[in-house]
Amino acid sequence: MAYVLVTGGAGYIGSHACKALRAAGYTPVTYDSLVTGWQDAVKFGPFEQGDLLDRARLDSVFAQYEPVAVMHFAALSLVGECMQDPGLYWRNNVSGSLNLIEAAVAAGCLNFVFSSTCATYGDQDNVVLDEDSAQMPINAYGASKRAIEDMLANFETAHGLRHVIFRYFNVAGADPDGEVGEFHRPETHLVPLMLDAIDGKRDALTIFGTDYDTPDGTCIRDYVHVCDLVDAHVLGLKWLADDRKSRVFNLGTGTGFSVREVLDQSHAVTNRAVPCHEGPRRAGDCTKLVSGSSRAKAELGWNPHRSTMKQMITDAWRWHQSGHYDA
Repeated sequence: MAYVLVTGGAGYIGSHACKALRAAGYTPVTYDSLVTGWQDAVKFGPFEQGDLLDRARLDSVFAQYEPVAVMHFAALSLVGECMQDPGLYWRNNVSGSLNLIEAAVAAGCLNFVFSSTCATYGDQDNVVLDEDSAQMPINAYGASKRAIEDMLANFETAHGLRHVIFRYFNVAGADPDGEVGEFHRPETHLVPLMLDAIDGKRDALTIFGTDYDTPDGTCIRDYVHVCDLVDAHVLGLKWLADDRKSRVFNLGTGTGFSVREVLDQSHAVTNRAVPCHEGPRRAGDCTKLVSGSSRAKAELGWNPHRSTMKQMITDAWRWHQSGHYDA
């Protein structure tokens, strides 16, 4: 089986991608520093511990496995942290990606699938984003991802590095087989925080703002099931294998889910109320942030069939009850 180098393959999305790659006939090689990933999540192919800033280590791994493609997930992604320490994000995300891209080109590995973000668009409130929406990132995380996208375009012009870029907002759910799932330290994502609150592992959730111009007064955000998301990445790999041109795809529902909808679906799935209280709006929060995915559906044949909130919470709850990694 052909090897695919998966950076960040010990993380939440990367580990699910490794499982999807294995099912598609590839052997994923996880390259991860374990700063935010978990070695317990590496179950579907070889593991190589290393940092993206270590060019010699990258060159060694490329030489050992001769991968047919790179699938790049590794990145720091906490918005609060990037506001406090932007240099950390430019160094890790941008300099690390430059090392990776240069190592791939040097090794003759010219197919590259990049996990980007809708944060490159900034806070464009209450519109459905598409691939042609203006990119106006407002923090170092979004700016670092946009810089990597620009880098890929430059390296295609100079070296023929073909790439597929995926932009999306929030990811939720877990592997329905329970082999891998979502586990962060610290945890910052709504669905696992909500499930922790149900279990009494943390205090009640705060709903920040209930007077937004939405049907139930709470802000709306887009979520995609992690398995649907990684299916798109495998389709992106096939796109490149079929010798198609470099392309950007947004992945989203086009409508999103309000905070109350997430809480209500959690109650319906778990039969437990979510401890919560109402608080004031947070500075900088938008009413509605969503992305469309018509291009991905039409051109890749992507079908996000698990990306209902009920299914995402059902799969996340199953993992939450039995799955964990050794910290």
